[in-house]
Amino acid sequence: MKIIVRDAPPRAVWALEQAGIHPLLAQLYAARGVQDPLELDAALARLLPPASMKGTLDAAQLLSDAICDDKKLCIVADYDCDGATACAVGVRGLRLLGARHVDYIVPDRVQDGYGLTPPISGRVKASGADVLITVDNGIASFDGVAAARALGLQVLVTDHHLPALRAGQIELPDADVIVNPNQPGCTFQSKSIAGVGVMFYVLLALRAELRQRGLFTAQSQPKLDALLPLVALGTVADVVKLDTNNRRLVAQGLKRVRALAMPAGLAALFTAASREAKTATTFDFGFALGPRINAAGRLSDMTLGIECLLSDDAGRAQELAKALDAINRERRDIEGNMREQALAVAESLFEEAAEAPPAICVFDPDFHEGVVGIVASRIKDKFHRPTFVFASSGATGHGHELKGSGRSIPGFHLRDALDLVAKRHPGVLLRFGGHAMAAGCTIAEEHFETFEQGLAQVAQEWLDAATLTRRLDTDGALKPEYRRPDLVDTLHHEVWGQGFAAPTFSEELEVVSQRLVAEKHLSLKLKHRGEPVDGIWFGHTEPLPARVKLAFRLDVDSWRGERRVRFLVEAAELPAPT
Repeated sequence: MKIIVRDAPPRAVWALEQAGIHPLLAQLYAARGVQDPLELDAALARLLPPASMKGTLDAAQLLSDAICDDKKLCIVADYDCDGATACAVGVRGLRLLGARHVDYIVPDRVQDGYGLTPPISGRVKASGADVLITVDNGIASFDGVAAARALGLQVLVTDHHLPALRAGQIELPDADVIVNPNQPGCTFQSKSIAGVGVMFYVLLALRAELRQRGLFTAQSQPKLDALLPLVALGTVADVVKLDTNNRRLVAQGLKRVRALAMPAGLAALFTAASREAKTATTFDFGFALGPRINAAGRLSDMTLGIECLLSDDAGRAQELAKALDAINRERRDIEGNMREQALAVAESLFEEAAEAPPAICVFDPDFHEGVVGIVASRIKDKFHRPTFVFASSGATGHGHELKGSGRSIPGFHLRDALDLVAKRHPGVLLRFGGHAMAAGCTIAEEHFETFEQGLAQVAQEWLDAATLTRRLDTDGALKPEYRRPDLVDTLHHEVWGQGFAAPTFSEELEVVSQRLVAEKHLSLKLKHRGEPVDGIWFGHTEPLPARVKLAFRLDVDSWRGERRVRFLVEAAELPAPT
């Protein structure tokens, strides 16, 4: 592990301090690329304009016509938290804006696979719908879109995933309208917006169109900001980069959650997760609420998650949230067992090979398809290698198929790697898609070794020693005057996440004493600038030397009514063994 200190350009720090920002926050923001204080203005008026996202105006026209003609709308959702929140935002928003007939369908992870397929299009048609709207999917659903249009459905695709490449060329489905910031010709500056954010932007454009048609005035129009808590949840849970626009969306959602202005289902999820909504953070969205919604799509039916987010009845919402919590507990058990098996396989790859493999592929017939992504992430974190974990998805026309989920490390674009494997080994990848850091694919079981070797070959070519060295970017030493509970509260209140990492400090500390807690956590007594401070390293059992360079986050611990700062250790930079 190499602990690196981020550079905080002095001029940027000075400019932020001159704008009245606390010196510590100024340093943290500058180190994350913020140069102008206006970037920190979370006002709704500063959101990027909806018209700048290609397709939103056409989508507004299509949906306005449908509402005015009293047509039936059906949303085809996805089975992760982004897809669930996007569906809930779509249903709630369209109803707010006057649509009387809005329904939704969620594909089954095992039976239907990912995205809009011809059978799903048939189900939408059979439901009596006139307009099919995808959320968080559809950009690569060529057959599903074609089937829907052949059935006489109008098709609006809203998505944020990268378009498909065919013969090296970007190809789009033949939908009536596509709204996706990553489609060719779109100048929308926030390419990292989540699927729920795309749907929210479509609703903003729709409201403007309905206002122009005279259905609303600026005074009478529905307030779509009530949807922002759901937008914030989906954005954080999907681990998209928190660029300036995404941070504004999340900040606005958090503001409403902390004021307890949120849907009943969201409030119930906070209760089920034993979290306090009044002091909600992005951490709560990413590690408490998001996993409970995701668990439904992984092990059960995402309808449960969507219904929770749509519920306005507190009692019903509590029932649904408890059910989601129970499913999440089951998910944790399954994941734990799978993780142990997968880690054992991965460790054997390192032990048996003459040199460490550049990429890891793991398959076991007993693995559960719903949690392969989580397990891949855990293995990637442990070994710092691009990782794919596969589970069996049953027999099809291609023989016995495996569905895999992959996670990557900085410097290795996973979707592009899959594209290269597909070119070099035609027919091995039946389907694939994703992003730089996360991707999925389907292969025939008989091709597992070919895929494993193909991915390893690409990794061997693309990765070098620097990329394969695990590094942790930190904010350097913590001034002792900043080791205060009120400042920690201030830090927790800010919007942190993917691409805008939460503050992590690093410096050499004295380890006064250390002991194991619950046989799996290292409890520490440390000295920071000559003063005692408690620390804990969750999930770590190896003892530390008397003096060591640690990377740590700040937390507040309450003991007998006294609030004290403690260090949550993230990593240690240990001397190389001699």
